[in-house]
Amino acid sequence: MTKDLKNHNLLTQPEKTFSSSYYYDPDHYERELKAIWYKNWIYTCRADAFERPRSFKTFDIGSQNILVFKDDEGEIKAFHNVCRHRGARLVPEDEGILKSKNIICTYHSWCYKQDGTLKATSSKNNPEGFKFEDNSLYDVSLTVWHGFIFINLAGEDAIPFEQAFSEGSTDFKNWQIETLKVGSSLSKVMDCNWKIFWENFNECLHCPNAHKSLSKMVPIYKRSFMEAKDDPNWQDHVNSDDPKLIGGLRKGAHTWTSDGQPVAPTFPNLTDQEIKNGYNYSELLPTVFIVSHIDYVRLVRLMPLGPEKTEIYIEWLFSEDVLNNPEYDISSAVEFSKTVLMEDAVLAELNQKGIRSIAHDRGTLMPEEYLVFEFKNWVLNQLD
Repeated sequence: MTKDLKNHNLLTQPEKTFSSSYYYDPDHYERELKAIWYKNWIYTCRADAFERPRSFKTFDIGSQNILVFKDDEGEIKAFHNVCRHRGARLVPEDEGILKSKNIICTYHSWCYKQDGTLKATSSKNNPEGFKFEDNSLYDVSLTVWHGFIFINLAGEDAIPFEQAFSEGSTDFKNWQIETLKVGSSLSKVMDCNWKIFWENFNECLHCPNAHKSLSKMVPIYKRSFMEAKDDPNWQDHVNSDDPKLIGGLRKGAHTWTSDGQPVAPTFPNLTDQEIKNGYNYSELLPTVFIVSHIDYVRLVRLMPLGPEKTEIYIEWLFSEDVLNNPEYDISSAVEFSKTVLMEDAVLAELNQKGIRSIAHDRGTLMPEEYLVFEFKNWVLNQLD
């Protein structure tokens, strides 16, 4: 999958990739979980997935299980799904409705209020010096952004959410995403390390061979470029309106669908430039990228399942009016991007198999892979 951000410099000298062990070594995987996945904002689900008070879902991030629920006041909260008594899993189900207004541990019935504070233990006589205020549930930071729920396991030490976005990300305020509904979703487990998928996302040297339909929709991709200034001769084309030279959708196309035609009305508040772009990206490492089109919004989330397994989860969001109107058929939008993402999944798995070779350790990045190099530096900075 590819993206268009503001211009980045092409690499002027050969740069090396990570050592192959970074993609399959269990010890290094644990290091990345602690330094990256447990300290950055991670997407869980849409806020409207909690239809009623006390509804909950649990999410696995690495080895950590997190409880997310809507309280009786309508506020969404998150805690580590572990009892402070002896560390048992607090709520064993994946989703459902809390059985009472309190959160009660299945094991020894320690009882917590909805704000996470301990209300009661099951002991007949609590020990001297035992303080209820010291035994609240372990906190997880949570924010709702445009209807998307993000959590951060660092709790009160979490970085400000606004600082988590990659440079050049779209703010999406004109799409009113908080009012949209999930019209379709897809989950697939890929046999690859999570970094391999992000690296594929950050370059288009593979586009002409792997993405026939996408390269036809975005002609500059067929030239293995992500944006106009990737071309060493870009200054020769500054006055051109040819998409294969300056980027953007092919002439006559307006969105990412099978035929380039919208499957729904254009969102009413978009600027002329946002409409002309045809696709606008926002990226929040390590978990998600969001793409807004004139007629729908698409979210792609990654979640690590092991050193060589990653879940890719996709949501396609549309206005409620479109989803309730049988005259609109969203399948063209869903199938187009689904095809592209599954092509990327095949490449990621192929890459994962190859780096297991005892003959290969570090690859070499080409000039057009500057964003792969930036991603590598981001990971290394996270690992300190």
